[in-house]
Amino acid sequence: MAEANSPREADDRAASDRHELPPGVSEHEIEDIEDRARLRTPVIYEIVRREGETEMERPITSLWWSGVAAGLSISFSLLAQAALLLHLPDVPWRPLVSSFGYSVGFLIVVLARQQLFTENTVTVVLPVMAELTAANVRRLARMWSVVFAANMTGTFVAALFCTVTPVLAPDLRAAMLELSRAGMALGWVEMLFRAVGAGFLIAAMVWLIPSAEGAQFQVITMVTYLIALAGFAHIVAGSVEGFMLVLNGGLTIWDMIGRFIVPVLLGNIIGGTALFAVISYAQVMKEM
Repeated sequence: MAEANSPREADDRAASDRHELPPGVSEHEIEDIEDRARLRTPVIYEIVRREGETEMERPITSLWWSGVAAGLSISFSLLAQAALLLHLPDVPWRPLVSSFGYSVGFLIVVLARQQLFTENTVTVVLPVMAELTAANVRRLARMWSVVFAANMTGTFVAALFCTVTPVLAPDLRAAMLELSRAGMALGWVEMLFRAVGAGFLIAAMVWLIPSAEGAQFQVITMVTYLIALAGFAHIVAGSVEGFMLVLNGGLTIWDMIGRFIVPVLLGNIIGGTALFAVISYAQVMKEM
């Protein structure tokens, strides 16, 4: 009697059955095809969902300091944008270049894996949607509250540092305040809907990163550049502008809360969670 096939031989036969070699294509080339194939939507979903599960399991202390670091890092978006604005001529195409500065803070935050509230509107929501239980909702609320408070703390400290220390040249600080005034000039409803756009784009960025591989830098830059160029509102990046104005007497803290934080926070959650996360889950819920 012939010996039973080993598990390795069975796997090889199964792989051969799955991939019948087309004419003119070698087995080595089939491996190249598999390596270059795009990730399927359920695979991307599972990567993002598992990342959300991992983040929700982290201790509060880790979440807090990672969130504070993100708040500090995101302040470089306003700084870089102001520096470009300051050194560019006052011509119609100036925003096309200065808006690239907005990407700097996001590149630091995302590539350093720091906790940014708007990223969590999709990553930690997917596990809750997959298993909607009271325990998961509590974990979601815990993470959102800790990360949001930490982000706000970091942006306040960054704005305070830029205001009370001589770290910035006067003309650079003036350019940051000019950008901040422009960002806070919108009405409540405009803020809300522009925040929906930003929330959706940040969630899309999170969804794109798993399949970006070596192009993560370009993906982050492209998405955040569009947010700046379109004048969309981001709760964490925009809070640097708000705190700068509050500390320099251009805005009261109550105006910042009522006219900026409330509508933009709501809009970012709607864009990232109610729109993008729900649509993303709907794409795969019958396949998972």
